Amino acid sequence: MKLIVTIVNKGKGELVAKAACSAGARGGTVIPGHGLAVKLMLGISIEPEKELVLTVINEGQVSAIQEAILKEIDLTQPNKGISFVVPLDSVIGIAKSEN
Repeated sequence: MKLIVTIVNKGKGELVAKAACSAGARGGTVIPGHGLAVKLMLGISIEPEKELVLTVINEGQVSAIQEAILKEIDLTQPNKGISFVVPLDSVIGIAKSEN
């Protein structure tokens, strides 16, 4: 199994989760967070708010789900977000599907 981690601007996490589900994911988790890049506006520092979307999937689903996320949130553009895949050695608590 694999974990797709997608980090996007606040308010976009739900779009990522829906795109992943439409491509075959069975669910996901959206976690609020904040970026470390500090922007200065009128002398006030602002930490950008982010959302992390965690999606546990079967290895064979990686390409389709990442493509759906890329299409929904154009990650090729600057400051849109990042998505990466982490291998999972052991997963409990979810039923494995045949996908």
